[in-house]
Amino acid sequence: MLEHCVDGLLCSGAVDEVIVVVGADQRDKAAALVGPTVKIVQGGAERTDSVRAGLAAVDAADWILVHDAARPLTPPDMIARIVAELREGRGAVIPVIPVTDTIKSIDTHGEVSGTPDRASLRAVQTPQGFAADVLRRAYAAAGDIATDDAALVEQIGERVHVVEGDRLAFKITTALDMTLAEAILNREGHPQ
Repeated sequence: MLEHCVDGLLCSGAVDEVIVVVGADQRDKAAALVGPTVKIVQGGAERTDSVRAGLAAVDAADWILVHDAARPLTPPDMIARIVAELREGRGAVIPVIPVTDTIKSIDTHGEVSGTPDRASLRAVQTPQGFAADVLRRAYAAAGDIATDDAALVEQIGERVHVVEGDRLAFKITTALDMTLAEAILNREGHPQ
């Protein structure tokens, strides 16, 4: 998954440097998978700590993408669209896809408390792109735990622009997701 993720970033033609953040026990394995041109950085206990470690490893950049290796099939053209929006002056850009399922909010007793109108809802994907100064300010103001970088940017009052995501950028978190990814790769003739 990591190899495909890094390849997608590099094939986009819009990414100059890739920094991979992994647990201490995964550094050697990650380095062997992605080669010497990719910088490997040790992450932290929480996602927020890992993003901060990645930010600290960025030497100089106008824009930063935060990606998730669990989305290895993200198309390079989607990545390029995000960077193009950043180059046009956007401070934060995220890829989204329409929500197709009905969504329910649930209260603490396990009862349905509402059904939001899905027409205004979107599922967020990665990479999420940011002007470097915007992301750094968001993390400086953030607490210890955050699951979404764009939410941190929203909290400091910055606007977040959306671009069309891609169904291939789905997150692999279950065995069924892995089966789907393998089927896609086999159909398209990609090595696994």
